Amino acid sequence: MVAVRVRAEFTTEPFHGEGEPPAHVAAAAQPLEYAGLSPDLGPLGTAVDGAADDVLPAIAKAMEAAFASGATRFTLQVERVDGHG
Repeated sequence: MVAVRVRAEFTTEPFHGEGEPPAHVAAAAQPLEYAGLSPDLGPLGTAVDGAADDVLPAIAKAMEAAFASGATRFTLQVERVDGHG
């Protein structure tokens, strides 16, 4: 059975402009890294690719971590990227 692959992109608010990412951005990345994923932190959001079985639970933990660290909003988009659908 072939695993479903997804790409998740999310932003956390409030935005803080240039410089070091705010605590809620760094906190949201940690569960992704702990899950063995490689998040791409960009100036406008964070993206991560992988098996849905790995990405989706890690995203839920990322959301919890972001809110616990001061985020006021978590906007998420997930798409299937394995050529199906």
